Amino acid sequence: MAREWHWLQCAETKDLNYRINVDPKEMDMKKVFRKFSPRVRKHTEHRIKKGK
Repeated sequence: MAREWHWLQCAETKDLNYRINVDPKEMDMKKVFRKFSPRVRKHTEHRIKKGK
């Protein structure tokens, strides 16, 4: 099966800040990442939102 693109959505601002390429078999869709959010200018929780 091919890899898929997914967006990381900020929990505070709901912005789609990062795009990652993952293997759907190996990825836990509920995983939380700590990434920098430019709007609030600090690290926040980002969750996976399935992309096209």
